Amino acid sequence: MEEKKFVQLKNDEFGVKVFIKKELGKGKMTSIKIEYSPIGERITISTNKPGYVIGRKGERIIELTEILKKKFNLENPHIEMQEIGKPEFDAQYVADEIAMSLERFGSMRFKVIAYRMLERVVKAGALGVEIRLSGKLPSERAKSWRFAYGLMKKAGETAKIVNRAEARADTMAGTIGIKVLILPPNVKIHDKIDVDSELLRKIKENFEKEKEKSEEKDKPQNSSQKFGIWGPRKSFR
Repeated sequence: MEEKKFVQLKNDEFGVKVFIKKELGKGKMTSIKIEYSPIGERITISTNKPGYVIGRKGERIIELTEILKKKFNLENPHIEMQEIGKPEFDAQYVADEIAMSLERFGSMRFKVIAYRMLERVVKAGALGVEIRLSGKLPSERAKSWRFAYGLMKKAGETAKIVNRAEARADTMAGTIGIKVLILPPNVKIHDKIDVDSELLRKIKENFEKEKEKSEEKDKPQNSSQKFGIWGPRKSFR
């Protein structure tokens, strides 16, 4: 029974997220986080346009809250806004922007759209970015194009630090799938070595120590040790 309740809870959460994203529209929000407490449900919406989501005098939030109560049977939903500081580092924002540009200008200009967004993310300071477009771009058969720059972790534990997102663009030629991977500059990479003045100082000290050890080994030995002379033989009577 507990497993069924958990599955039903996650299914309801997914329905809420899909509904909110559809109501706000593509490109207006990037992620939704739902937390449960004894006083109600706390829904945090990450967006780069909080004014648009809130609406005039909060009317959009009030309307959305009432719909969530009636449609999804939420007791006391409380919607909060979280503004994105650097939208260029948010993979969902980038994917939605590419999707809207493809729907507006068509798939004929997909290279220009992808390269411009790639340049924008790189200039913002991202360590790495990868954009994949799949579909009729433009051709009779579906193709996949990859646009990438910098460092990108794709396997192992370090792949979890990569921000990933997907979007879909419905164009006249057909549907185009968009995948975006971004490695922000503020993440900690365990196998990355920063060469600074302190590291250079330690390397120099180790080099001097190894040099002194090498010189000690190469010093000439005394004549008795060098030629194997043991001195006068002692009597053991």
